[in-house]
Amino acid sequence: MDSAIHSHLVRNRSSLILHAGYSNDTCRFNEEFKYILLPVSYSLVCVLGLVLNSVALWMFLTKMRPWNTSTVYMFHLALSDFLYVLSLPTLIYYYANRSHWPFGVAACKIVRFLFYANLYCSILFLTCTSVHRYLGICHPIKALTMVKPRHAHAVCGMVWVAVTACLVPNLIFVTTSQRDNDTLCHDTTSPEQFEEYVDYSSTVMVLLFGIPFMVIMVCYCLMARALCRPRRGLSPSQRSSPSRTKSIKLIVVVLVVFAVCFVPFHITRTLYYTYRVLDAKCEFLNIVNFAYKITRPLASVNSCIDPLLYFLAGDHYRAKLVKALTGKRQTTTSRSAAYLQNRPSNNHEIAMVYKNPDSKASGEPER
Repeated sequence: MDSAIHSHLVRNRSSLILHAGYSNDTCRFNEEFKYILLPVSYSLVCVLGLVLNSVALWMFLTKMRPWNTSTVYMFHLALSDFLYVLSLPTLIYYYANRSHWPFGVAACKIVRFLFYANLYCSILFLTCTSVHRYLGICHPIKALTMVKPRHAHAVCGMVWVAVTACLVPNLIFVTTSQRDNDTLCHDTTSPEQFEEYVDYSSTVMVLLFGIPFMVIMVCYCLMARALCRPRRGLSPSQRSSPSRTKSIKLIVVVLVVFAVCFVPFHITRTLYYTYRVLDAKCEFLNIVNFAYKITRPLASVNSCIDPLLYFLAGDHYRAKLVKALTGKRQTTTSRSAAYLQNRPSNNHEIAMVYKNPDSKASGEPER
């Protein structure tokens, strides 16, 4: 009877008891906040991400052909985001139902796999886009002669293969477990394998986040130096060319994505894993766990921010999107404006047309 009452109280307080061989087995995480934060945030990301990335894929597939190198990278980035937002409804249900997973072990593994696949594919595709823009700014001749769309397709294929290979162990680690009458879908692994999972996760983080982030920062520092360097013999209009403007926008958008989505998530996750392995005090575990749970939905927001990259820094994406959305009306308006502009409005204009000496010189008949 007492154990049943205790289990009921633990469930109502939304506490998670750590059973990983730690000396502090009585530490409980107060996670009531996540049953509001995660369903709401994931719902917003799901709706916005589904709409924005569906439009982006439609644009890339129907309006942007033939693709150039930048478009290839952006298409694969949009595809990665689209696949991820399709998995969010199950997570929304899971957290709205107070951490009860009724969809089975296989679905749990797939959902957790898609989260990290989107995370690291996004990082690598943004890295590819940044390196390509760096080549265009700092080595334009090599970029034109050596980098072709078929090369970009090959690189994107290698990205998908590399990320999938690195995340195959994640499919093995992730599992479900029972807590009272609930089935939990772990975003890490079972408590018995947690230390092995931390070693694996740290290796993946270095390979798929640390190294690409360093590459991006080096590229952006070199690009910023090239863009800020005064060039002799260029007019002000040439100094503010569309290519230079797009490069600046690319730098800003990618840095925002990393600052908001990727960097906070990896920092708080590393702290959370470290404190758990080191058996830190309960108050520290609660603070770090709270920060980690806050940054998880932020890591998903990249699916909504990435479309800004296409709109601001994509080649002709904005113009073709506006044309696609307002095509008929814009065509009708432009034709009317052209007719009104070319039509003579009075007799004076008719006389000027008649007396125009250029028409006689060119052999055109008089009107």
